[in-house]
Amino acid sequence: MPSNQGEHLAGLIGAVKAITAGTVARFPGLTAQQLNWKPVPDQWSVAQCFDHLVTANKAFFPIFEKILSGEKRNTFWESLPWLPAIWGKMVIKAVNPKTTRKRKAPKIFHPSSSSIDPAVIHRFIEQQNQLITYMKATEDLDLEKIKISSPVSNLITYSLMDAYRIVITHEERHFLQATRVAETDGFPN
Repeated sequence: MPSNQGEHLAGLIGAVKAITAGTVARFPGLTAQQLNWKPVPDQWSVAQCFDHLVTANKAFFPIFEKILSGEKRNTFWESLPWLPAIWGKMVIKAVNPKTTRKRKAPKIFHPSSSSIDPAVIHRFIEQQNQLITYMKATEDLDLEKIKISSPVSNLITYSLMDAYRIVITHEERHFLQATRVAETDGFPN
């Protein structure tokens, strides 16, 4: 394990905890009406932001399980030395909350378009705890050397460390989006 990896991973775990704490503080006890309210028809509701995160994050969990069980084998694309580094940087930049360019979520990660149960917030918080468990379970592995394929496409590959960065940066993006929705004029009281 590289010397600064533990420090970097601890920072990422801290970010997961901060997003979780922010979710608990910002979105406790919202009604189904509040969670499903949209400022305009083509924008996501608070519930859709969290449903999207739960769906996207869940797609990574089987990959993490394979790594932990020792069943993970590199594909051809994961074995190319330069490709995972390029993709990792590109995806992190694409999901960064500071990126102003709107991107459509991959179809497999689309949130429900109908009314979403208020338990979506609880599911997200539970999933955050599972994410931390995976991160801690892999802390002694060389996270930059382990390569994985994106749940979206086998051609998109990056390191396990970049996968953690992607998940957390993506969470930050949609947490901020949900917060903006809840602060929009007209949000139900």
